[in-house]
Order: sequence, then structure tokens, then C-alpha cells
Amino acid sequence: MINKLFVSAATWTGLGLAAGLYYREFTRQLEFTGVTQLSVAHTHALALGTTLLLVMLALTRVFSLDADRRLGLFLGLWNGGLALTFTMMLVKGSLQVLGSPLATSKMLAGISGLGHMILTGAFVLFFLILRRALKSDAAAAASAEENRALV
Repeated sequence: MINKLFVSAATWTGLGLAAGLYYREFTRQLEFTGVTQLSVAHTHALALGTTLLLVMLALTRVFSLDADRRLGLFLGLWNGGLALTFTMMLVKGSLQVLGSPLATSKMLAGISGLGHMILTGAFVLFFLILRRALKSDAAAAASAEENRALV
């Protein structure tokens, strides 16, 4: 699972950097100077994809979170929700730059909202996994302390 977290973080790094390049070049080529969703797509990929997954990788390593089978479900939900959110940001932002009336479509907002809901569910699942590991770690520490006191 550690390797999957690492590969996911590295993939989101690449996607985030590519999105930043796309934003800069696409808006420059079309001489667009307004506000667009493209301007924050790369930061979402880097913050939620790279940074958070690296933090979760470290927590997994420290607290052996990969002992919990739900961690795989978390990673699938996280990557899926972020991919949906990120893709919709790219789509909406591109439509905004092109001046398309579809950019204000409620359908796009709904799909993006679904991505955010999936991310929220994944966050809750991760905290449940982390809480179980912390309780297990605390119980193991208490047992070790008890054993030391008996000696």
C-alpha cells in the first residue's frame, strides 16, 4: 500500500504540473485575462493529490495503517473523487476561457459536486482508519507499560 500511495502522489504531481502549464499556455495563446477555474486546478492536484497523499503515506508508515484493509478503499475513493473534481475544473476552466455558455452549466457543477462528496467520504474513512490505528497503538503501549511494571 505504501507503494500505491507513493505512485498516486507522484502521478498527481505530474498532473498538477501539467495543469499549471496548460493553464498558462492556453490562456496566453487566447490572450485571456479573466478569472477561470483553470487557475486553481493545478493547486488542487498538488495540494490534495501530492501533499495530502504524502502526509497519508507518512502516517501509514508510522502507524501501520496498511494493516487496515479499508486503506485500499480509501485510496480508490480519494483518487476517484479527486480525478472527477480535477477533470471538471479543467473542463469548466477551458470552457470559461473559450467563452462558452456551457461553462455555467448546472450539470458541470453537479458532477464537480459529486467529486467533492466522494472526497469528503474518503476523508471520513481515512479518519476512521487512523482512529482505529491510534487506539490499537495506545492499547499496545499500555500493555507494554503493564509488562514493564510487572518485571
